[in-house]
Order: sequence, then structure tokens, then C-alpha cells
Amino acid sequence: MVTERIEAVFAAQRSTRRARKAEGSAERIARLQRLRDVIVKHIPAIEQALFEDLRRSPNGGKEGEIPAVLAEIDAAISALDDWMSPKPVPTSPPFQGRAYVRYEPRGVVLLLGAWNFPFALAVQPLVPILAAGNSAMVKPNELSPATSRVVAAIIEEAFDEQDVAVFEGGVEVAERLQQLPFDHVFFTGSPAVGRLVMAAAARHLSSVTLELGGKNPAIVAPGHDLQDAAGKIVAGRFYNAGQLCLAVDHVWVHRDALEDFCRLASAMVDSLFYVDGVLQLERLPRMVNARNLERVVGYIDDAVARGARIVRGGQVEHSNLTLHPTILADVALDARVMQEEIFGPVLPVLAYDDLSEVVDAVDEHGKPLAVYVFAEQQAFVDEVLLGTSSGGVTLNHVFLHFMEPNLPFGGVNGSGMGRYHRYAGFLELSNARSIFELAG
Repeated sequence: MVTERIEAVFAAQRSTRRARKAEGSAERIARLQRLRDVIVKHIPAIEQALFEDLRRSPNGGKEGEIPAVLAEIDAAISALDDWMSPKPVPTSPPFQGRAYVRYEPRGVVLLLGAWNFPFALAVQPLVPILAAGNSAMVKPNELSPATSRVVAAIIEEAFDEQDVAVFEGGVEVAERLQQLPFDHVFFTGSPAVGRLVMAAAARHLSSVTLELGGKNPAIVAPGHDLQDAAGKIVAGRFYNAGQLCLAVDHVWVHRDALEDFCRLASAMVDSLFYVDGVLQLERLPRMVNARNLERVVGYIDDAVARGARIVRGGQVEHSNLTLHPTILADVALDARVMQEEIFGPVLPVLAYDDLSEVVDAVDEHGKPLAVYVFAEQQAFVDEVLLGTSSGGVTLNHVFLHFMEPNLPFGGVNGSGMGRYHRYAGFLELSNARSIFELAG
């Protein structure tokens, strides 16, 4: 039954590809506005679902996933006429004529959502997909079932299936979808699953956007304000219980500052998540499921067995899938917590004597999604930038290269490929068609 529906919807969407190319901005804007209206209508249901899936506290849609998606829609609606206009290109001698780039839809797009931000990562990429004139088949992530149901309800209310269709289910549904020759595949998730998605897309030569992750380091220069760095790094590590691709994965501090940094970071954890020594559960989302909880606890146990010490945290509440914010020091580089993306509320603090040690270690792990550098000296920043590669960089803070909507966001190699957000997303989901018109 599911297979039959998947094939029928795919055929219906393919049959509309030519008609979509002929549409102007008005039709695309109408779809985006309809999506916005339905999202606003469902804000209480979205927040309730996020609480059920991840213990994310409701805030009336004022912060977090919902306003980010609405802002993306508003920006696309405002700028779409300009984005869609053909872009002239200067001609070169001896060519006489007119050259320009026309941005056309890619066609039928498969969108595979993620569980850690299950609303935004199933809906936000849909904005450039629609802005670029594509149709979409969307699969929300089954590990966040309540949010998956709400996303499905929103899509079903907002769209006809020939424009956007939604398919709930587990791995078998995702695998069945990937058997079809989509024009483009947009996936957010782990590097391991990203490889499988890319391999499936390669069978049809489908283009892909992969938003993955990696071991994002924070690097603190000698002499930098440790209070400032500790506060921002702790917030960047434990947001959403560390379950986000942009999270600070670990931090490097100069050996002389190690103990002071650990003390300040521990104090920041206390102020953010505890009252009179009691963890406030409403301030810390839970782990998504027992399997991931045990995975991260296993990282801690392995690190301790290899000589690491727990500076703060380590307590586990199995009944509510809660791992207390944990800070580790003296972590061996061959410990599992330093070999795998953590994706949980654990912060390894590593000491260095010379910056070259850090650059070598970061380079050895591949190219992360983000690098965070805390330094005043440009020479220190330049050495990090020259010695490493990453999808993006924020200096003296965390996440800001992601939060600035006019910067293209994405990874490189193991942390992903392709860029989106605002105009970059429109370009990513468009076919840039080069056209030369000979002078008459």
C-alpha cells in the first residue's frame, strides 16, 4: 500500500515538472504563504509535539525552530521576484550577443528530515525547494513521532500531493523512497546515514544536499577571557542536550588554563541547569531514546576507563532519558568520545601546549561542520583557519555563522555538501541554466 502510494505520487509530481517551469513568482509565493498560514495555526501543536519528543519547553513560538522557519518563508516571499529574474553575464570578445543565467526548478525533490530538530529540519528546507519551483516528497523522522505527525498534518493541510506529499514511517519507507529517480535529494542527519543516501542517489545520478555533522572544536587562545569563553561554549555544547550538528563537540584550552576553564564551565552549567543543586528538567531536553542515551553513557565510561576524570555531571536518569550535563578532562585522544560525534550533553576539555597540536588533531578528524575560535590575536585565528577546513567558522562566539541568514550554511566532505538559507538555498535547489543568444 505504501509502495503503491509512493509510486503514484512520484508519477504525479513528475508529470507537473514542465508546468512548474512556466509558473511565475505568484504561484510560488502563494504556496509559501499557505505554508506559513498553516504553521502559525499549528504553533501550539508543534510545541506540544516537541515537548513530547524531546522535552523541549514551549515558549509560544517566540524562540527556536518555529520563528526560524517563519523568517525563512518571509525572506523568500519578499525576495523571490529578484531571485527568479534572469541574471545577465558580460559577453567576451569575439562573441556578439546576450548571455544570461536562467534559474529553473530541479524537478521532484526528496526531503529526508532529522530527529533532533524534527520540525525545522523537515520544513525549513522545504522553503527553498518551493521557492525554486520544485515539488517535494517529504519524510519526517520517525524517532520524533509526535512531531512527525504534526508535520504530516501541516503538509496535508497546506498542499495538494502533486505539490508536496508527506510519508511517515521507518527506515523501510526511506529506503523505498530512495529507490526512485529523484531530481534532487536533501538529507539532514549523521555522516554514516549520509553515505547511504548519497550511494542511493548515485544510482540515478540525482544531485544531493547533505547536511551532516562532525566533531566541531572550540579553540581558546592563551590569554582569552575564560569567563566569556566558558559561558558561550557551555551554552553551545548543552543546547538541546548537545543533540545538534553545530554543537561544540569538544574544547581545546592552553594547559595553563585547563583547571580554571573547567571550574568556570562547571559554574556555568550550575547556573544554567540547576537550582540548589537540583537539575531543572524543563531546562534540559532529554535524549531522544534509550539507545542514544546508552551510547553516550558508554562514551563516558570508556573515557574514564582510559584515564579521564569527570569534572562535573555524569549522573543518569534512565526513567526520563536524562543525562546530566557532563564535563570531562584528561581525555585520551583515542577514547571513543574523541573518535565519534558525541551528540549528547558531554563536553571533553583538552589541553594543548602549542597550537600546532590542535590544528593537527582537528585535521586528522576530517572537516567538521563548524570551528569556533576564541582569540583576540589575528595571527592565532589565521593559523587555525589556514590549518583546518570546515563548513563554517564563528569567532569569539558559537553558532553565529549559522544564525546570520545571509551566510550560506552547509558542510564540506564528511560534514556535508551543498549550501542553503535564503538566496543560497534558492540557488542550491535551482538548475542554473546558461543561455547565449546570438546577436541578430
